[in-house]
Amino acid sequence: MRKINGVPVEAHTDLSSLTGGEVLKWSGTNMAWEDQDSTGYVPGPAWVGGRGIFGGDYNVTTIEYITINTPSNTTSFGNLLSALENKAGCSNGSRGVFGGGARTSDSNVIEYITISTTGNSTDFGDLTVTRRGLASCTDATYGVWAGGTAPTTNVIDYVTIATTSNATDFGDLTQARANLGGLNDASRGVFGGGITSSYQNTMDYITVATTGNATDFGDLSEVKGMVSGCSDATRGVWGNGYTGSARTNVLEYITIQTTGNGTDFGDLTHARYFASSCSDGTYGVWAGGSATPGNTIDYITIQTLGNATDFGDTSAARAGQASFSGD
Repeated sequence: MRKINGVPVEAHTDLSSLTGGEVLKWSGTNMAWEDQDSTGYVPGPAWVGGRGIFGGDYNVTTIEYITINTPSNTTSFGNLLSALENKAGCSNGSRGVFGGGARTSDSNVIEYITISTTGNSTDFGDLTVTRRGLASCTDATYGVWAGGTAPTTNVIDYVTIATTSNATDFGDLTQARANLGGLNDASRGVFGGGITSSYQNTMDYITVATTGNATDFGDLSEVKGMVSGCSDATRGVWGNGYTGSARTNVLEYITIQTTGNGTDFGDLTHARYFASSCSDGTYGVWAGGSATPGNTIDYITIQTLGNATDFGDTSAARAGQASFSGD
């Protein structure tokens, strides 16, 4: 949900009075901010928002949140239905969905929250297969999950985020793999890295609104699993992971609408894997992960290359949390 000075767009009756002369207009393909002092539209991605959500771990049901443009520690949000790690989540900007995960056994459960209202999650439906170590993406209408271990699978399935239901088959990844990452722009989802019988540098992509099999995108700069990514309207950034021999602090980026290999962006504040990431469309954050310390949150400006900066801490060391953002 897009907001102006903290108020939902639909509540404003006179958009022309906004500070800086900005108005929200239909560009022909999407709603976008137009600055009347410039010649183009500034996209306002519908799948992101100012609140970042992190949920789950092996022994806890904890859901926590941050305000992405305000560095600080996490605040309690509520609880998941059960303690599961290695889940994956996405949102339509107002509703967030968590899928899969494992504790003593793998799960196919999907559950959801309303991002603007703190509280516990509610049952949504089921994935087509039980799995953990899966990845997710969205176009703000559909939520998509791909890959995972139960055993290692190439399955992609999806839901309409606004409508509770079971997931439906979408297609297949280019290769079955687990512990991969996912990110997206307004139409394309990209899945990166992961583990088959060995660690991979594969990236493949889908058009979220069109069911079908994934297509090769390019390669990450290093082979790695337990990687996570986030994005703004044009650029995706991958960070953290495990190369098969060591944790990594590498950040690398892609232009989501242009297939190709990852390019160096900078470094996280320390090496780790199973960190969780999200974005408000300007800043990208990575939280927790398997490392010492394991409660670190750090952030980047997605359009500006450079190393990450300390943001704050999660309430305790966490790894394998699902994450997304919204308002």
